[in-house]
Amino acid sequence: MTSQRSDLREQPALSASQPIYEGLRNDILSGKLTPGAPLRQDDIARQHGVSKMPVREALMKLEADGYVLFRKNRGAIVREVSVAELLNLMDIRIALECKALELAIPNQVAADHEQAGRLLDDYASHRSSAQWSEMNRAFHHMLYEPCGNPQLLEMITDIQRRIGPATRLLVSETSGLERPDREHREILRACIEGDVARGVDLLKAHITTTRKEIAAQFRRRG
Repeated sequence: MTSQRSDLREQPALSASQPIYEGLRNDILSGKLTPGAPLRQDDIARQHGVSKMPVREALMKLEADGYVLFRKNRGAIVREVSVAELLNLMDIRIALECKALELAIPNQVAADHEQAGRLLDDYASHRSSAQWSEMNRAFHHMLYEPCGNPQLLEMITDIQRRIGPATRLLVSETSGLERPDREHREILRACIEGDVARGVDLLKAHITTTRKEIAAQFRRRG
């Protein structure tokens, strides 16, 4: 009986914490809440019209999922992706995205190639790192979408979420425009020709080079 009463007490807090969790997570993923931003429980509770208990539940779940960091006696902040973690995520990108492209190329049609080609033409006309970052994400997604494996696509999307908008922007600034544009066109050409092995090899080299550039930049920064 005591256990049942305890469960009933916990259920409202957990249900109240879910929209708080989702709202904070969306703000982190969209870049509205940037790495290092403080997450003050009193302010969040006031915004949602709840007590601090569901706020703490939400923050603890965000910490478990890798979005939030609790600091001793200083409260919670938006977690920043470390250099080591970023490089590890890039390694995972290589494995997942190469498999997605391998599955996608046989299913791609002319309309897919034309859409990707138009995006690359538009990509080359911009000079903003933020625009490059978003268009780079969109181009890769266009190539992988025909793979027919929604779970694989969701895993790739989750990696992009964990890298975060601020870090994706850093990747674009590090890579610049010329090399990614040239390599994107080579990958697209392999897709058009239906050359799965070449397309996968080009994609692997493309992401690997970006990873090396990021690692070198952080080494120079010390």
